Order: sequence, then C-alpha cells, then structure tokens
Amino acid sequence: MSIDQTANARVVTAKVAHSSQHIPMGKRLTFRILSMTAIGLVLTLAAIAYTLLLSWQLEGGGAAINEAGSLRMRSYRLVQVIEHPSSEISATKEVIEFDRVLADLQQGDPRRPLFLPQTDAIRAQMHNVLTTWQSNMRPDLEALMRIGEGEQKQLALKAYLQKLPHFVDDINRLVSLVEVELAEKTTWLRLCQTALIFMSLAASVALLYLLYLWIVGPVARMRAGIAKMSQDELDVRLPIETEDEFGVLAQAFNHMADHVQSVHRTLEDRVSEKTAKLQAQNHEMSTLYEIAGFLAGPHAIEELCRGFLHRIMQRMHADGGTVRILDKHSDNMHITVHEGVPDHMIEQEHCIKKDDCLCGAATQQGVIVVRDFRMLDQQKRYRCAEEGYVSLAVFQILAREQVLGTFSLHFLKERLVTIEERRLLETLGKNLGAAIENQRLIAKEKEFAVSQERNLLAQGLHDSIAQGLNFLNLQVQMLDDALKRSDLSEIADISPLLKAGVQESYEDVRELLLNFRTRLQDSNLEGEMRNVVAKFQRQTGVHTTIDFRGTGAPLAPEQQLQVLFILQEALSNVRKHAQASEVNVVVENERDFSLRVRDNGAGFAMEDVALKGEGHVGLRIMQERAQRLSAQFEIQSESGTGTTIHLRLQRTERLVA
Repeated sequence: MSIDQTANARVVTAKVAHSSQHIPMGKRLTFRILSMTAIGLVLTLAAIAYTLLLSWQLEGGGAAINEAGSLRMRSYRLVQVIEHPSSEISATKEVIEFDRVLADLQQGDPRRPLFLPQTDAIRAQMHNVLTTWQSNMRPDLEALMRIGEGEQKQLALKAYLQKLPHFVDDINRLVSLVEVELAEKTTWLRLCQTALIFMSLAASVALLYLLYLWIVGPVARMRAGIAKMSQDELDVRLPIETEDEFGVLAQAFNHMADHVQSVHRTLEDRVSEKTAKLQAQNHEMSTLYEIAGFLAGPHAIEELCRGFLHRIMQRMHADGGTVRILDKHSDNMHITVHEGVPDHMIEQEHCIKKDDCLCGAATQQGVIVVRDFRMLDQQKRYRCAEEGYVSLAVFQILAREQVLGTFSLHFLKERLVTIEERRLLETLGKNLGAAIENQRLIAKEKEFAVSQERNLLAQGLHDSIAQGLNFLNLQVQMLDDALKRSDLSEIADISPLLKAGVQESYEDVRELLLNFRTRLQDSNLEGEMRNVVAKFQRQTGVHTTIDFRGTGAPLAPEQQLQVLFILQEALSNVRKHAQASEVNVVVENERDFSLRVRDNGAGFAMEDVALKGEGHVGLRIMQERAQRLSAQFEIQSESGTGTTIHLRLQRTERLVA
C-alpha cells in the first residue's frame, strides 16, 4: 500500500470513529440490544415470581383445607372423649388443640405455609365458624366436662349432638369456599404457565427477528458488498437504512468504495509516476555505486578527480565542469581537472582567491545553484555567463567535515537541479573528498615509511661502513707516514690491517644490500627466515638451527617484514661481535607471537650497554623495529655465557593477514 492510500485509509478510519462517537444513545445497537434484553428479563422474572406466588398460595390453601377438614374429625372426637373418658386422651387438650387449629386458620403460618385465601366470603365463613365455636360449641363442651356421669350429662350431650351437624356444615362450607378459591388459583397458575411458554416462544421469535434485522441482515449485506468489491465491481454501494453502528459502517464502506474507485481510475497514472520515480532512484543508485566503486580504486588524486568529473557530467548531461582544490594556507582555489570549459577561461582562472568566484564562495556557503544567469544582477561580472553558460551548479568536496574544494557543472541551457539530484551530488562530493583524503594519507604513510627505512639505513651505514672507513683512513695515514720514513716493517704490519678492513667493509656493504633488498615472497615468513638462517650459516660457518612451533594465524605482511629484519640484524650482531660457534632460533606462533635468538658467544655485560646508550646502533635498530610492531623486546646477556634476544608480539597487537 502506498503512502497516499495509507493516509486515505486513516482518514476513513477517523471518519468512522468520529461518526460512531456521535450516534444518539437511543439509536445505538448496543443500547437497543441491552434494552430488549432488560425488558424480556423483567417480564420473565415477573411471570416467574407470579407463578411462584400462586404456587405458594396454593400450598398454603391446601394446608388450610387439611386443617379445616381436621376440625370436623376433632368435633366428633370430642364427643367420644367426653362419652368415654380416658387417661391417655384429655378433653381439655382436645379443646386446646381445636382452639390452636382455629387460630392457625385465622392468623395463618407463612413458615409451613398455611393461610386461608383472603376473600370476603371465606373471611365471613371463618368468622361464623369461629363465632359458633366460641359462643355455642365450646361453652357446651366445657359444661359437659364439668357435669359428672348421669342423666343430666346425657341430656347435655344430646343437646350438643343436635348442634354439632350445623357446626360441621359451617366447617364444610368453609372448606368448600377454600377449595373453590384454590381451584381458581390453580386455573390462574396454569394460565400463567401457559402464557409464560407462549411468551418465551414469542420472545425467542422476536429475538431472532431483531437479531436478523439489526445484525445478521446488515452483516450479510456488507459481506455481499465486500464480495462484489473483491470481484472488481467497484460501483457497489451499501444502503444506509439505519443510524446505528452498522449504518456508520455502511457509510464508511461507501467512502472506502469511492476512494478505491477513484484510486483505480488513476492507478495507471500512479503506476507510471511510481515507475518513473523508481527508475530515477535506480539510476541514482547505479550512479552512486559506479562512482563510489571508481573512487575506491588505487588512483592518483588527479585521476580520481578526472574520472569523477567525467562520470558526473555524463549523469547530469552537463556541457562543462571543473574540480578545484582549496589551498587553506593561501585561500587559493586551484583547478585540478576540467572538461568542456574553454582553455582561455581555464588559463585565467586556474588559480584564484576563493572569494572571487562562485566556485570559491561555495566553500563557505555550501551548494550554489544558478538556474539562469540572466535573472541575476547584471551589474556583477560572471565569467561563466560571459562564456555562454546559462546555468551553474557548485558543490563542496568534503572530508571529515572539512572543505577540500568544490566541483562545478556548467550548462549551456537552463537547467533545474532537483532535490534528488542535489542530494546525490552532495553525497558524491563527500565520497570524492574521502577518496582524496585517503590518497593523501597513503602518500604520507609511504613518505613516513621511506623516511624510517632511510633512517635505519643511515644508522646501519654509520655503525658499520663509516666506522670501517674511519679505521681505513687512519691506517692509510699511518702507511703514508711509514712510506715517507721507508719503514718496511711498519708497512708490513699495516698492510694486513688494511686488507682486513677493506674485506670487512665489503662484507658489511654486501650484508646491508642483501638485507634492504629482502622481500617476502607470497607472505611466506617461515621460508624467508629459513633462507636467512641458511645464508648466515654458509657465510660464517656458525652452526645455526631454527625451530618453528605453534599453529597460529600468519602475521600481516608488514609485521612479517619487520620480524625478518629483526632476525637479520640479530644474526649480523652475532657475526660481528659474538664469536659464537652455535646459534639457536626459536619461533612460536600461537595466539601470541615470539622470536628468540640465542648464541653461545662471548656475551657482554648489560651495564656496558647501558653506559653506551644509543651508541650501539644494532640494538637500537632492533628496538625501533620492535616499537613499530608494538612488540616487547628484551636482551639477556652475561660475559662468557652468550646472548639471548626475545621479541614478543601480544595477541592484541597482531594485525589480520
């Protein structure tokens, strides 16, 4: 997805979010679903509560019927208890129990539950039963309980039995009223349960319908619209039938469809535009890679500038160009290379002050682009405009944030430098500056290396040849004096000394020439060191051994050469001073590198070396080479026990080969 498409998608998303925040509460889908659920829940709970109430009332009425029915049995049981008194059953207890049942029927007992339906007829009939019991039946029973056995008791009992059927009828009438009332409540209970069933069915149907109307239908329409969009039917639109969330989504879908249709209409133009930009970027990258690859090569500064200018002019279709290097000491701008610029203009401007032209001003101002010289101040003289150039572009040559110079491009026609081209040329200017700086550093490094080698060569010549020639000069003077005096015996003594001095000087010169001509072949340090040891043994006749140990990585070529020079200098010192018959060379190449050269010669006192200081040129040369390696150099020697030199290069100072 492109940046524009992403931005438009974000705009549509923002519109959807904004619209969803302004939906009225009453029209929100969530509010309607919650309201419908709440109403259904309230109705269901009310119906269930009402059925529970009816069931509770029916249960209490059933218990009341049982208790009222038991009054009839208790009425006849009282007659039996009075007629046939028993110690187990007391008439008084039966009367008290009768009173308790009447009290329960009148007051009710929610814990059981037990209560009479509170209708007018039932309350009136209950009042009649209670009144008859308290005013007629109970006093007669109490009187019977007080009368002893006899005819009077029988007459009283007969009178009670005459009243009893009317009392039982009242009880039966109460029971009948309660039964009728409970039958009606049972009917209501069944009606409520039936209504609850139908209400559940209706609620389920209504819920399914509303879900389809509010959710399933809109989702299906949106899915159908998306399917058509995926089949490239870009003119599809969704109807906005509601103002809820799905209405907002339908509106957003329509906005998205409008955008997609608009993008599709301009897709070809966009593809062409993006393709052109991509081609320009590819061309820019190829130019950058090509010029960067050229600048990375081993070229002289003038060759670097010439190749750079030629490639830049081809890339920018420039008619002319120059590369100027800044002399910071004199603030002069020197033309290093040029192309397509008239020779007389180069002759006049081959060296100018940096403030006298636009190319020099760019060293301080940065990029200078002149689209048309004719639009500038005509009072000021521009050499480029006088030569017929219409446009000019000047860029800095930078290295480590320091301005080394500028390069300029001249155009005979009006030329606009785009932002991308300006960025590319600025980057290439930095690459050219880095390449120039690298070449300068390489030249300085070579100069420094040559200077060091010359210094070491001079020290070697001074230590050997100069001293030998001084000795020969002294012997020649003594020979001249002997010839003047015709002293043949002295001449005979001087002649062998002169011969020996000349031979020693010859050998010193030959050894120095061989040492300074030494080069490593294919970085084979072991082979070259073996050759040096073998040559030393042939020339001196001293038995010499060399032992290589370890499997470490090879040293870098520049470090190998310094190690070889140190070995040569050590063997040269053995030849000149040690008078040894055996020399052992041990090379250990592990993570650290060490070279140990030991002879069994005369040796020397370390105190004498300390007093001599820098006068011992051979040791000083080896120490200087060790310092260039950043290695540790040690000398161990005693008079009559030989000498050992030890060179140790730690792993942290090793260079990668």
